[in-house]
Amino acid sequence: MHADFCADALNEAIAKHGPPDIMNTDRGGQFTGSAWITTLTEAGVRISMDRRGRYLDNIFIERLWRSLKQAAIYLEEINDGFQARRVIKSWMTYYNTKRPHSALDRCPPDQAYRTGLEEQKAA
Repeated sequence: MHADFCADALNEAIAKHGPPDIMNTDRGGQFTGSAWITTLTEAGVRISMDRRGRYLDNIFIERLWRSLKQAAIYLEEINDGFQARRVIKSWMTYYNTKRPHSALDRCPPDQAYRTGLEEQKAA
């Protein structure tokens, strides 16, 4: 990823959704450059960076990307961005609404989230 692409995506996300309270990244050049740091600082976002080589900090997202690639991306012949979007959206919907997760008592994330909300309301 190039620094300009990352900074543009960050600016777009902040404009669309507002700034997060904290942004955690690794120490890649795109995240230590002045455009990234300045954007976050001016938006009042606290910056958190993992130690160099701290792969465990993002192991969950790495597993998600691996699953997406193996279960959807590599199985399709994707010819354009529109098709890629459809494939990814379809798989993410399946992942969140139908795929059982061992860490969630074999429930899909949406069901586990709703159950958690209901338990909070009942408490």
